[in-house]
Amino acid sequence: MHQLTVKSRKREELIDITGEVKEFLDKNSFEEGVCYLYVPHTTAGITINEGADPSVKEDIVNGLKVFIPENGNYRHAEGNSDAHIKTSLIGSSEVCFVEKGRLALGTWQSIYFCEFDGPRERKFFITFMNTKG
Repeated sequence: MHQLTVKSRKREELIDITGEVKEFLDKNSFEEGVCYLYVPHTTAGITINEGADPSVKEDIVNGLKVFIPENGNYRHAEGNSDAHIKTSLIGSSEVCFVEKGRLALGTWQSIYFCEFDGPRERKFFITFMNTKG
């Protein structure tokens, strides 16, 4: 298992980490298998979505703000209940297949670290399971 860090600049943003994941695979010469990604935070998550049009990640953040506003009728005393709810909806892990040393992402797909309570320095974990005999 390998730990990587990411620094968010805003309270809520999606940060493209596809390059870091590819770099990890390249450094370790992984060819065929499964890449596991995990975010160990309760107010940050990870997702795979369109990476070709930057407005998509803004739309995701803004859409979540509409459904889960920052200031709601929440009981959690820290003032970040919306971030916890968004993280639960997005999720804390992703799995991506690796074929011939490359992520088996769709044409438009990218991997995003999802910050919901920043700005902060965060971490995520990456590991690989070889499926080639």
